Amino acid sequence: MNTPTLVGSLIMAAIMVVLIAVIIQAMMRGWRRRAERQAELIGTLPPLPDSVGPAVIPATKGLYVGSTLAPHWNDRIAVGDLGYRTKAVLTRYPEGIMLQRSGAGPIWIPNESVTAIRTERGIAGKALTHEGILAIRWRLPSGTEIDTGFRADNRAEYDRWVQEAA
Repeated sequence: MNTPTLVGSLIMAAIMVVLIAVIIQAMMRGWRRRAERQAELIGTLPPLPDSVGPAVIPATKGLYVGSTLAPHWNDRIAVGDLGYRTKAVLTRYPEGIMLQRSGAGPIWIPNESVTAIRTERGIAGKALTHEGILAIRWRLPSGTEIDTGFRADNRAEYDRWVQEAA
């Protein structure tokens, strides 16, 4: 490789590195601004109860897909750790629904806040070819309705969740 070609290649590589860094920075800035806009809408999550009764639907293992502002299935919530996917366990109690997430805080959904439980083809950027997401629509203490998505390891368990909501 001759010197002019080497210099040209190094200049192009430097331009590409700078371009990629600018794009990543713009994406991070967008995520932070989304979180700032949503912070007032979301407010605080309901507190965890001191005690709960026996499980109505036993623990369902799977993946917490994320939460979105209802009814927009692709408007992911960026506040706190609500927008991050993680392994989770979903359990239904007489008082509400507990979503215990690994690497993130648990989410408590009081029974009176739940407005619908249904299956969906997609939520929060996760789209499947079949009804593979269990979507729980509920109202936050701030009054905002959100959809929380959960993909169970065993999709046959969705029937219990949907029937219990009916």
